[in-house]
Amino acid sequence: MLRWGVLSTAKIARQKVIPAMQRADGGQVVAIAGRDATRTQEVADDLGIDRAHASYEALLGDPDVDAVYIPLPNHLHAEWTIRAARAGKHVLCEKPMALSSTEARSMVAACSEAGVVFMEAFMYRLHPSWRTVLDLVRSGRIGQPMAVQSWFSYFNDDPHNIRNVAEYGGGALLDIGCYCIDLSRLLLGGEPVAVTGSVTRDPVTGVDILTSGVLAFATGTATFTCSTRVEPDQRVHVYGSEGRISVDIPFNIPPDLATHVRVTVGGAPPVAPATETLTFAPADQYRIQAEEFAVSVRDGTPVPIPPEEGIADLVVMERLLAAAD
Repeated sequence: MLRWGVLSTAKIARQKVIPAMQRADGGQVVAIAGRDATRTQEVADDLGIDRAHASYEALLGDPDVDAVYIPLPNHLHAEWTIRAARAGKHVLCEKPMALSSTEARSMVAACSEAGVVFMEAFMYRLHPSWRTVLDLVRSGRIGQPMAVQSWFSYFNDDPHNIRNVAEYGGGALLDIGCYCIDLSRLLLGGEPVAVTGSVTRDPVTGVDILTSGVLAFATGTATFTCSTRVEPDQRVHVYGSEGRISVDIPFNIPPDLATHVRVTVGGAPPVAPATETLTFAPADQYRIQAEEFAVSVRDGTPVPIPPEEGIADLVVMERLLAAAD
């Protein structure tokens, strides 16, 4: 059993990832750490975690912890990934991997030098619906993929929330635009040959609140918009030379509901397209993530999401921001 420790009592850890880890095969959550000892103990009690450490350092020094999950604010990812690696702990780090591609490379290097497993927590890639979408695209079901359109948004104008604090790595692009960039690279293959973008920033906090990008690949084009100041929505459309694929809920996939992918090939669109709806039984992408990470640690096999992918995503984000500026 892989013994997990969690660095932080962050909401995503409490509500989504830790419960999924506790249901997963091959691992157990044995410890959690936070800066507020009382709060950390309360969270540990609520979630049935045996050990509550009053500092991140204490958890990294716990000999009964094999791996750590890091849901800290973005600006702390690099520091605590590197410190965890040097402490001999395997690392699952929330996306985005870091604030820059330079930081991300240092994280990958530190984990490699320490001989520990490292993966970015891009859980959506592991959901059965997305694995099917990739199979459909790569098998030529919709012909040559030519264009990818994606949208990801929610509303959050709280100036004290970490997603609205520039020095913490706040902003729409790092928080949710990274999904759009990652899936665009995944679906169209390789790296974009040209990147352009448009960025709207909050006049007070300075974080980007509405960001759009155009990524030109050798084989096609990806366009996306992400925002933290419009109504919540998410969608992905993949257009090929012979058909198209639509993913209903591409990112925050409910673990307790069936999900759907629509494949249109033939017919007489847009009036009477020949659309097949693929239905996927409920699946918890966070549980799958924990289980597959544990297998990589146990068997010494590559993680399902290579960390180099996170570096490449950050390179594209840097290119987009440079182009927009």
